[in-house]
Amino acid sequence: MKIAFVGKGGSGKTTLSSLFVRHLAAQHLPVVAVDADINQHLGVALGLDEEEAAALPAMGARLPLIKEYLRGTNPRIASAETMIKTTPPGEGSRLLRITEDNPVYDACARRVRPGGVPDGGDVRLLATGPFTEADLGVACYHSKVGAVELYLNHLVDGRGEFVVVDMTAGSDSFASGMFTRFDMTFLVAEPTRKGMAVYRQYKEYARDYDVQLRVVGNKVQGQDDLDFLHAEAGDDLLVTVGHSDWVRAMEKGRVRPFSELEDANHKALRMMQETADASYGLRDWERYTRQMVHFHLKNAESWGNAKTGADLAAQVDPAFVLREEPVRASRPV
Repeated sequence: MKIAFVGKGGSGKTTLSSLFVRHLAAQHLPVVAVDADINQHLGVALGLDEEEAAALPAMGARLPLIKEYLRGTNPRIASAETMIKTTPPGEGSRLLRITEDNPVYDACARRVRPGGVPDGGDVRLLATGPFTEADLGVACYHSKVGAVELYLNHLVDGRGEFVVVDMTAGSDSFASGMFTRFDMTFLVAEPTRKGMAVYRQYKEYARDYDVQLRVVGNKVQGQDDLDFLHAEAGDDLLVTVGHSDWVRAMEKGRVRPFSELEDANHKALRMMQETADASYGLRDWERYTRQMVHFHLKNAESWGNAKTGADLAAQVDPAFVLREEPVRASRPV
């Protein structure tokens, strides 16, 4: 299952995504956590100290390695230099699985035990990486997030396996096709007009792409806040989260056992997992592949062909469909 946490900056999406990762790790479920926000805070939210979080390898800095591995022996991709963030897999491409070992994980992932879950399972943590001094004024952050999009485009995941992505704030994910890569998108919203404006914008942009979108109300203090969220989000409102002493302690660096998280918040996390699980039955791998190709062709025509000097439409393998079983792409050694 691929799950995105989106929302306005400051809405609490990183906090909620870190709680959800803990909830899954406590069940010893396979989890890959991805920090795809320009403000890299997921590692710290999961219990790393600032120095450990800063030392996480940046996916954006390892794009050549990622591309070279993923293209495998795909005859439609002449070189890693002709791959862009939307390049889809085809016959001969290397596909990725959540629990396997591979050079992409070796280079980009670190295993961490989420703070407060001493008896839980480890999770693989990936991070796009922050802006560097060389990037400032000349680079777009979406070029770094492209590493995550390539990862998702080549990922074969199944029921009971989870990729949890802390996305960029607002509606920045619509700068590519990455918003269509998820089985479930949780939009974290405060009970404010600004929070609901991001929800309405996201819902409008995603309307034609079968995006499964549910709202998680955060920082809800009373009935008036709850009524506001119900009025604005209607049936899209899934659960709400209020003040949490456990979260406040975590944000001060004092992580208590996860079992001590408030019962109401544990219940909200269980509801989120059940909702994500239910979306599994809506999976359509042919649609998923078709959307991948759609955005690749748009990016190729808009800028990719000019940048690479290649006809990127020729990278599309019309007979290939990404799916769980059987895996049609070969796995070159």
